[in-house]
Amino acid sequence: MDNYTSDSSDGESCNRIIDLAYLLRNPESVDKTLSEYFENDSKKFQDIERIILHHNELNIVPHNLCRFINMKVLDLSNNGLTSFPDIFRYCQLTNLILKNNRLRNETLSKDFTECYTLRELNLGGNDIVQFPEQIFSFPNLKFLYLGGNAIKNISKDVWKLKQLQVFSLGGNQITEVPVTVGLLKNLQALVLCDNEIEILPANIANLHNLRSLLLHKNRLRTLPPEIIALKNLSELSLRDNPLVVRFVSDITHQAASLLELSARALKMYNINVQPGDIPQTLLHYLESAHTCLNPHCEGVYFDNRVEHIKFVDFCGKYRIPLLQYLCSPKCASTSTEEIVRPHRSYLMKKVLLG
Repeated sequence: MDNYTSDSSDGESCNRIIDLAYLLRNPESVDKTLSEYFENDSKKFQDIERIILHHNELNIVPHNLCRFINMKVLDLSNNGLTSFPDIFRYCQLTNLILKNNRLRNETLSKDFTECYTLRELNLGGNDIVQFPEQIFSFPNLKFLYLGGNAIKNISKDVWKLKQLQVFSLGGNQITEVPVTVGLLKNLQALVLCDNEIEILPANIANLHNLRSLLLHKNRLRTLPPEIIALKNLSELSLRDNPLVVRFVSDITHQAASLLELSARALKMYNINVQPGDIPQTLLHYLESAHTCLNPHCEGVYFDNRVEHIKFVDFCGKYRIPLLQYLCSPKCASTSTEEIVRPHRSYLMKKVLLG
């Protein structure tokens, strides 16, 4: 994010910025100052690209803001805003900073005009409890900050934000990460710290550009083993999670159903089944087989599986438990205290546990 300052020595740049930060002004006072750019048929307002209004006393958005049709950057952070209108009807912003206000889901404009230019949106530190669906009006977002709210769920439609590079959701009340997060192929930083997450989806391994994954202060007991495939991941923060404490889980196993036992036999003995031999639903069931992760086992499983913990040494110092699924308890005969070290090219540069 750009550093906004009013002491630039570039005269042309100064003419493009209105900086009223830290002046503790109310909406009427700000509106009066902004109106000067329109007096006597002045065209000065057309030159303005950045308006900086953070740390004032604005409970509403000043009316004259919408008149700056060439505005690209708007910073209204650290005010007392309780509502935000559809300003995108009037200008095509690239950066909108609304952090540390009092915005709620119902006080945001119900719909935002679709804006393809917006690259950064910061709604952190507000009173938002649901993932704002209005965000999907900005398909080219690269930086999205929603931390410090009370959001409970991440929208399953988050995959629509295909250009996201930074996705920050720390300090909310999120319990589950949808598999659609794994479709954000351009993501470089994913911040999920200080939530109530108990498990991560396995397809997080699809985030091949991910460099930073912050998961501290959650309820994670294990990580999906697929996380080892994140070759570009250089920072993994895990402190204040149950998985940091070394443990061995009791293996619980229920007998497989006759359906699963039959299907396993067909797969293990390579019995060929053609369409028409059995109902189509059973053919689909056979296609859903999973291979046991024990390299010495050639078995498969369907619905009935055994949870197993394997400790992995990510960077030569920390032992992290990864969750595996096996076909039977005998496949977990190796001690869960066995430490596995991934190939050196997969090792992470920084694992933060404390």
